[in-house]
This record gives sequence, C-alpha cells and structure tokens, in this order.
Amino acid sequence: MTKAIISNSTNFDEGVIKFALAFNHGPSLAAEAVAELDVWRQILYRLGLTGCDPSRYQGLAYGNVSQRSGANSFIISGTQTGGKPCLSPDDYCQILDFDLGKNRVRAEGPIEPSSEALTHGAVYSANPHINCVLHIHSPILWRNTVKLGIPQTDPTIAYGTPEMGLAVGRGAVDLNQGIISMGGHEDGLIAFAETIAQAALLLVQYLAEAEKLDFIERYTAFVGAGL
Repeated sequence: MTKAIISNSTNFDEGVIKFALAFNHGPSLAAEAVAELDVWRQILYRLGLTGCDPSRYQGLAYGNVSQRSGANSFIISGTQTGGKPCLSPDDYCQILDFDLGKNRVRAEGPIEPSSEALTHGAVYSANPHINCVLHIHSPILWRNTVKLGIPQTDPTIAYGTPEMGLAVGRGAVDLNQGIISMGGHEDGLIAFAETIAQAALLLVQYLAEAEKLDFIERYTAFVGAGL
C-alpha cells in the first residue's frame, strides 16, 4: 500500500506524514531488536522529552526514536506513540529504505512510522557511524539553543520535509554525536550518536545545562528585584 499525505496547511500540523509512504502491514519486531532503544526511550519519557500534553501541540503526542538496522534501513517508533510511558514491539516498525530526493519511505510492521522518519533517514545517510537518532521536544532546550551553542536549522524549514532532513543531515556529516535544534519545529531537537546510550545521555547533559541557565536567570532576577 502506497500513500502520500502532504500537508500544505499553514495551521499547526504536528504528526502529519509529509512523505510518500509505501507501507506493508507485517508482524511485530522481535523484542530483542527494540529492547535497548525502548529502555532509553522510557527514560526520555520520564524526563518529559517525549509525551502527550493536552496543553501543547493540540494534544498530539510528540517524540520518536530510532536505531540503525542496515546501511539504508532502521527501526523507528510508530506514528503518535510518543505519549505512551513504554512501548511494545507492536509500536515499532522497520524502515526498509528511503529516498530523500523523491520524498519517499518504504516501511513494514504492525504500525506506520513516525512522521519524522525521513529526517532520521537523512542523518543515517549523512554519517555511517551514527546508529541512533532521537527526536524530542523540550521548550527549555529549544529556547536556550543559542546560549547552549546548539546549531539550529533555518526557522523557515518545516518538520518532516526533505529540506529538514537535508538541513539536519548536513549537521551530522562530520560529527559522530551531536544535537541539533529544529528552528522551524516548535520545541523540536534531534540528538544522534554511535550508540543509543550516547545519544540519550547527550540529551540529558544538555537538559541539565539548560536547567542551570534557567536557575541562574531566576536567581539573578530575584536578587535584582531586592527580594
């Protein structure tokens, strides 16, 4: 089954698939294939980096994770699964291949892939040493992007598009691990590394730095007000 769901709306469209998807419904992945990825994803969920909040993004789930499974293939969490505290093998699918230039993804499994699948693929294509990509949402990280020295994509580039994939991919070419802020995707960031643990710990490290910046800013304002 092939379908293309392309959103040209200027309204909020989080979670909308913007690439041509050739999807074959198939069996669940083996538990062993997703165990490590999901354990770290559970930690990200507890930190609020994936989730579902009625007051944000029109109540849609956010965050997705993946790991490389071949030269041009990877395992990724399914669409709109970000709000679950932990996932099962039924919540992941296999990206068989993708074409950034043609805006196409071919996948199979029990669930369709995340709308950010093409961006994950672009990172894997950019650097063969990268084996994990984590897409999270964090208001505190996103607003402190410049202070933290995190590179940011052009704010005019929308999420889930080939342009976003190319922009993020360029940032990963010479780095075996790193974090990139998605300027045109509210609160969105991408972390990548050679291992799942490295990518997740990098996010935690940056989150701690962002929290420290906010602490100093609050305390300085408190002292300045003479309180």
